[in-house]
Amino acid sequence: MRQLFLDTETTGLSAEGGDRVIELGCVELVNRKLTGNNLHFYFNPGRDSHEDALKVHGISNEFLQDKPKFESVAQEIIDYVQGAEIIIHNAAFDVGFLNKELEIAGHKPFKQYVESVVDTLVMAKQMYPGKRNSLDALCDRLGVDNSGRTLHGALLDAELLADVYINLTRGQEALLIDVGADEGKPGSEDAIDLSGFVLPVIQANAQEHAAHEDQLAQLDKASGGKTIWRQTQPA
Repeated sequence: MRQLFLDTETTGLSAEGGDRVIELGCVELVNRKLTGNNLHFYFNPGRDSHEDALKVHGISNEFLQDKPKFESVAQEIIDYVQGAEIIIHNAAFDVGFLNKELEIAGHKPFKQYVESVVDTLVMAKQMYPGKRNSLDALCDRLGVDNSGRTLHGALLDAELLADVYINLTRGQEALLIDVGADEGKPGSEDAIDLSGFVLPVIQANAQEHAAHEDQLAQLDKASGGKTIWRQTQPA
């Protein structure tokens, strides 16, 4: 599967209000391995960045003066993302800006060129309800080194997002076993008789019970009291 981790930097917060994309970064992952086939552009937006946006990304208006217009490389971007699964943190923001840029360049909306768009912010909120789920917060929680992120940058943030995503989804790969040259061939694994093993049952102590109840309460609060385990508990 070809997956692309995408991030943008912009002149401000409103694509409909005239703000433009000034940087695009994409990192390619194929079969959960980084390929190095990345895409990175700075753009001349034809307008100045808002002061608050400059504080976030630090990309000066002067630096962007000799950079290409988005529309001049739009087809190259479309060709690169074609048919891939796109993974974005807070996807609605980036996709909204990309749609506006593509519209200005005379192209179809972004999602018509790609297989699908996955929002890691939505994923993180489901996995860690009630907690901070910014990219920096996820890096800290999942042990991803973001020490080089003093300012936002599209390519750096896309690289960090790839690491975060791999950690978020690592459990999905936990049952895959490397069996060498015979990997994937039925019957290539040696059968193991587990009938002689007796596994100890370790009961939770009072502190662990309390921590568990606290976690359930947080999930219950985040879901508006719709959690199944609360609804099915005996009165």
